[in-house]
Amino acid sequence: MQERLNTLTKSKINFFSMLKKINFLKSFLIMWIAFTLGAVHLLNVSGIFVLSTPDIRIFHLMLMLSILFLSKPTFSKLENNVLDNLFTFLIVLTCFLSGFHMIFSWEEIAMSGGDTTSLDIFAGVVILFLILEATRRGIGLLLSIICLIFFTYPFYSQFLGGVFYSKGYSLERMAEFLTTTSQGVYGIPLGVSASYIILFSIYGSFLSHFGAGDFFFKFAMRITKNMHAASAKTAVIFSTLLGMISGSAAGNVAVTGTLTIPMMKKEGYQNHQAGAIEAVVSTGGQIMPPVMGAAAFIMAEIIGKPYTEVMKAGLIPALLFFASTFFVVHFQAKKNRLKTKKYKDDGESMIIVLLNGLQFIIPFFSLIGMMLYGYSPFKASFFSIIILLVLNILWNKKISFDFLINCQKAIIEGTKNVVPIAVACAAAGIIAGTLGITGLGSKISGLILTWSLGIPILALFMTMIVAIILGMGLPTTAAYLILATVVAPALSEIGVPMLTAHMFVFFFGCVSTITPPVALAAYVAAGIAKAKINKVGWTAFAYGTTCYILPFIFFYSPALLLNDSLYMIFLSVISSLCGVFCISLFVIGFFKRELNLLFRLILCFAGILLLLQGYITDILGVIILLIFLFVQYKINKTQN
Repeated sequence: MQERLNTLTKSKINFFSMLKKINFLKSFLIMWIAFTLGAVHLLNVSGIFVLSTPDIRIFHLMLMLSILFLSKPTFSKLENNVLDNLFTFLIVLTCFLSGFHMIFSWEEIAMSGGDTTSLDIFAGVVILFLILEATRRGIGLLLSIICLIFFTYPFYSQFLGGVFYSKGYSLERMAEFLTTTSQGVYGIPLGVSASYIILFSIYGSFLSHFGAGDFFFKFAMRITKNMHAASAKTAVIFSTLLGMISGSAAGNVAVTGTLTIPMMKKEGYQNHQAGAIEAVVSTGGQIMPPVMGAAAFIMAEIIGKPYTEVMKAGLIPALLFFASTFFVVHFQAKKNRLKTKKYKDDGESMIIVLLNGLQFIIPFFSLIGMMLYGYSPFKASFFSIIILLVLNILWNKKISFDFLINCQKAIIEGTKNVVPIAVACAAAGIIAGTLGITGLGSKISGLILTWSLGIPILALFMTMIVAIILGMGLPTTAAYLILATVVAPALSEIGVPMLTAHMFVFFFGCVSTITPPVALAAYVAAGIAKAKINKVGWTAFAYGTTCYILPFIFFYSPALLLNDSLYMIFLSVISSLCGVFCISLFVIGFFKRELNLLFRLILCFAGILLLLQGYITDILGVIILLIFLFVQYKINKTQN
């Protein structure tokens, strides 16, 4: 009996020892694959080691898929299963074999005018399978199913009636089109991931590893020190600053929420309120220039405009969104009857904090300056990294071992952060390619045009519904990519300017992370706040009301996208600030005291009037706001 127990114990020890070795090997491979990929991208943009566009895209996807498969098991229950780990190594080997085949064969295919061999088609089918499986593992079953529906559409489209009828295509033809042309997997979305997004992700990671996060937090604390609702306002500023360089709502919550949510709870915010505030401001970080998240770079490529144009268009909406959030957290604190709390700091004045932060401020403003001067975003981010490293060496007056380790960690983490985005871009390439080859994209646009009767507001409303449904449970980039290919063209056809149409779907792609029932940013925040997920989700949805209204305003108020005279832009900014103030009061239902439903609805109406561009709407909105303030003054005077 004892001998049998000893044998079982030994076998268990051997099993765990083998599992430990397998996990170490996976971690080792992830680290070096990520470092290699990040280094290749940095060398490529520097001009030291230049690869052609197809080469860099194929190489990028091949290694991104490998990292994802090494990071995620087939199913969560099989995380420590030896057979599943062996299957993972096999699937990674398949990624490399199919990827290298494409690297060595794309030029011959291009020079022959698109002639492919059976091996090319087989490699294409394998790559499509890998993308669908990586999408399921890394992003979720929803996007994988959406891709599968679009991918299989050509196989049964000839049996459908009406607008959904289309000439059928074989698996071989679809695999060939989607993997050997620039209109499928290796199209614009993946190209943006392999150029703009990875460079900015590495840049953000360099800032984080060299201490920018600590500087941003100290800076935010000094600005809001001794204010009412100081912790929540610190969260707004801190998450905005960090969100500008992260571009991921859920990731931003995970990084900033661990600091800001406990602070807000300590100040007196309820658990679900603290979580909701963090979810909203982290979502808003994706719309704050200069780095508006991965989706904004893709938008610039799709609409064919410089990224600086997208950046400028997003400036005022982002500021209005954060002004609205400031009002919301302030009046929520008043409603909760929270008192101002003084927080102890390390005694550093604002000037000292700014002086110590110059090593981060200078690269950040250099990035903006270079982009405005005409540098491409990825060149600007590369040179900004160089400036950051040079300043760090000058600041510390040495090149230490820690400096080199931080560089390595920054490259690895920056690359790993792009993995789900790269996979989403490849998945979006399947959707875009299918829409292109079958003509389904123009048919969906036609349906929206028909059902909306050509009336812009109806088309916008229908687009919003589609955007919210498609965006549920998807990361912002994935949500925007689907919306940009499926519904944005319909808006352009009814006279909505291209940039306005894409900003519209971009905003709804962003707020999908706080839109119940599937709100990814709210889920993360709820975990940190120890609150109910749905309660956090619906509270975040309410706090972010402004972000659901603003996209509609873009069409009627071009000045908000800086597409008007300076006078009209200035006037629109002032009236819009008053508008978001009114909407914030509507959301919270408190001014000097609790507001009844009638007052709240009147304020909502006044807010929308003030947001709309035009003298008449502004005057009406101001009159309603002044009447409200006068009535509140009288009520307070009477009760006092």
